[in-house]
Amino acid sequence: MKKIVLGLVAMFCLSSVVAQTSAATVYDFTVKSIVGQDFSFASLRGKKVMIVNVASKCGLTPQYKQLEALYTKYKDKNFVIVGFPANNFGAEEPGSNEEILEFCTANYGVTFLMMEKISVKGDDIAPIYHWLTSKAENGIADAPVTWNFQKFLIDEQGRLVKSFEPKTLPDSDEIVAWIEAK
Repeated sequence: MKKIVLGLVAMFCLSSVVAQTSAATVYDFTVKSIVGQDFSFASLRGKKVMIVNVASKCGLTPQYKQLEALYTKYKDKNFVIVGFPANNFGAEEPGSNEEILEFCTANYGVTFLMMEKISVKGDDIAPIYHWLTSKAENGIADAPVTWNFQKFLIDEQGRLVKSFEPKTLPDSDEIVAWIEAK
């Protein structure tokens, strides 16, 4: 019996290692930019990336200001922010891609990458968010999106590092420490 249990434990551990090593990276995804152009995450190889689902009519929308400040401060240090507008929570992103882009630039001066509006949960979840939120896909953690402005950190090898709840500010000490770490 002891051998069977040890064998099962060994198989589980081995399958976990295989799952982690076979998981895709963010570099395997191509999405549409907010202006409709293909954007390959492979173009971000070697950079630290924050992916965040955004909304224009949310109580957390002022985080756009902190996101832009963070991007401006670290963009020349191999750091990129990618925003994905989503209307999954409280219908807080009802606008078209054009309206969203106008809102972000006019009100917050957003210059970081913005992608087209997608779904970040449910049956119509975008493939990149399926990867971000599913341990079976990313090999790291299950991290379902709980509201607008949830943040996902991706390392220079395209692997998920950690996710942060929506109320965690983009310029929190832990996020800044991760960006500045060598």
